[in-house]
Amino acid sequence: MKIWFDMDGTIADLYGVTDWLDDLISESPRPYQIAKPMLNLNTLARLLNRLQKQGFEIGIISWLSKNGSPEYNQKVTRVKQKWLKKHLHSVHWDNIHIVQYGTNKLQICQGDILFDDEINNRLTWGDGAYTPDNIIPVLKNLTKQAAIAA
Repeated sequence: MKIWFDMDGTIADLYGVTDWLDDLISESPRPYQIAKPMLNLNTLARLLNRLQKQGFEIGIISWLSKNGSPEYNQKVTRVKQKWLKKHLHSVHWDNIHIVQYGTNKLQICQGDILFDDEINNRLTWGDGAYTPDNIIPVLKNLTKQAAIAA
């Protein structure tokens, strides 16, 4: 089973950063650098590591800025990867895809579960797509189900 996570607005509070949109328009990576976690990342890391031991694959599928230049997109990709290493350093992601804004995530990564704040991404994904507030409950349920099945 594969589980995918969006970053901005799902695990990283990009939209809570003051002047985030102005920064993106001026091609500053600052909001991506200083975005705070949106949930308890110690709990998330423990659950993800447990699920990987139970055979699950986990990945990131995150969009770049809407109108970013190629140079800016490269900076944002590096900053997002650093954010993951800083905040979820114990998690060894099976895949990380940082893709153009608006990319159909289902075409990039097939999987069973997607956590994403963007409603159109969830609608395109169909069953198995969840809002960010469901991350911990769904992952806890998956760990319990996998333990029972083992």
